Amino acid sequence: MIKIGLTGGIGSGKTTVANIFLQFGIPIYNSDKRAKVLMIENKELVKEIKGLLGDNAYTKEQQLNRSYISEKVFKDKTLLKALNQLVHPKVGEDFKIWCNKHKFAEIIIKEAAILIESGAFKTLNKIVVVNAPEEVRINRVLNRDNSNLEAVKNRIQHQISEAERNSYADFIINNDGKNSLINQVKEIISKLKDKK
Repeated sequence: MIKIGLTGGIGSGKTTVANIFLQFGIPIYNSDKRAKVLMIENKELVKEIKGLLGDNAYTKEQQLNRSYISEKVFKDKTLLKALNQLVHPKVGEDFKIWCNKHKFAEIIIKEAAILIESGAFKTLNKIVVVNAPEEVRINRVLNRDNSNLEAVKNRIQHQISEAERNSYADFIINNDGKNSLINQVKEIISKLKDKK
């Protein structure tokens, strides 16, 4: 099994690219979605998050209070780091279980926003980075998340730079609207299969 990491800055189009890989029959593990599920369902993690951020991190219905959490962690790097240190080991364990369920797959993909920052890239064979111009990324996030410009720019500043992310890449996908994503994905798949 070849384990591929798929990452990129916020609004770069990681999920769009992941969906193309999925169309070619490659299973996708979405770290960010699974993290949100674990932050609600894993009782030990819920307790730890409340200990770090307070009971307001959850709504009365015991759902994540995302606006409260974002407000706290994106203004305080140490809190963000502490939260990531609670969540990422749980995601790592969950990913191992998921891989076991897909053990007959030739290639699998782990999609994660902070694949490099979390150190998760070290457990993978190859890294695919999705890039897009910053202006395009900002507009995508503004349209997608109902967010404001300052909040989006703040989130971008909390991620590593494109240049740093690219330095870890085995493959780079340009999602600038000029190059076919499908062709770029096909090329990566064929190169991965050639190396087997």
